[in-house]
Amino acid sequence: MRVLFALPGFHRTDRGAEIAFIAVANELARLGADVTLIGSGQPRPGTSYKFLHAGSLGREKFAGCPSLPFLRDDCGYEELTFVPQLLWRYRPADYDVTLTCSYPFTNWVLRRSDLRGHRPRHVFVTENGDWPAYANQSEYRFFSCDGLVCTNPDFYERNRARWRSKVIPNGIDCNRFSPGPDERAAFGLPHDRLVVLMVSALVASKFVDAGIESVCRIPDAHLVVAGTGPLRALLEAKAAKLLPGRFTLLSIPPDRMPTIYRSADVFLHLSKDEAFGNVYLEALACGLPIVAHDTTRVRWIVGDDQFLTALDEPAAIAGQIVAASKARTTNEAARLARAQSFSWTKIGPMYRDFLQEIVALPGTQ
Repeated sequence: MRVLFALPGFHRTDRGAEIAFIAVANELARLGADVTLIGSGQPRPGTSYKFLHAGSLGREKFAGCPSLPFLRDDCGYEELTFVPQLLWRYRPADYDVTLTCSYPFTNWVLRRSDLRGHRPRHVFVTENGDWPAYANQSEYRFFSCDGLVCTNPDFYERNRARWRSKVIPNGIDCNRFSPGPDERAAFGLPHDRLVVLMVSALVASKFVDAGIESVCRIPDAHLVVAGTGPLRALLEAKAAKLLPGRFTLLSIPPDRMPTIYRSADVFLHLSKDEAFGNVYLEALACGLPIVAHDTTRVRWIVGDDQFLTALDEPAAIAGQIVAASKARTTNEAARLARAQSFSWTKIGPMYRDFLQEIVALPGTQ
């Protein structure tokens, strides 16, 4: 089975979707598929898949650009700059099935036929949401796919009547993310305080500001945020006011991420509507108790024994952080077992089976 993944950020940035797709690609290659990635970065040594470079401009260059149909945010602008070289690199006859989570432009390119009319099957993955699959206005009415990977049951229920769909969650590499000694000194974190960790882009939808307001209510607690984004200056100013001497903002390379989880006592994530949330699995795999908003989707990922709150008030969130800190050394085995159930070694065969099903569909491609 010849499989193509296309995403602008491949090998240039390591966001959630890129990390997930690369993990799936590695698993599919391990299972015998012929896998290719097209992205704007450069080949990396030792990968189990082929990599083709197709340049694009990073989304950070488009901060502040107007929101327009087809170009609704910085991601849309980034994707548009990816299209010319993607068109040059992409040969439909070379693949049996293609995958992306980018819409509209990457999806449209992968749905085109070559001059002989060959078009591989296309699978869309709801890494960044499922609105292209169910919305029916503006550019979304042009969406199409042969198969839809739903990263949570909510998306599946909403789309299964219209698209051939399957629930396949994201996964975790439990060999990388696992309990171990902390490295607080290396990160400049205190050894004598409760350390609360947020791993998040610095954007409004992640509610890092609410994290700051919550942790400031816990005497001697220290908040560390690993992430970058356009709200950096505003959040640093707020933390300087509410958490003087008790706040650390870090930008950490992917290979160091497990160590920051191991250096914390509690993991805090306040986003209310994510397609999946890989960070929950990373925290569980490192043994951390989790404080988050109480939603059906979050419970599906983390289970029923984490420290979830239905309230937005910082005082309620602070109370859950304190409760979670008291459970730091208990129930770790249950958290590790939960993470293991999402191991990429289990997710990879789910992708393989679904892709084989899609490729085998009757009719011309």
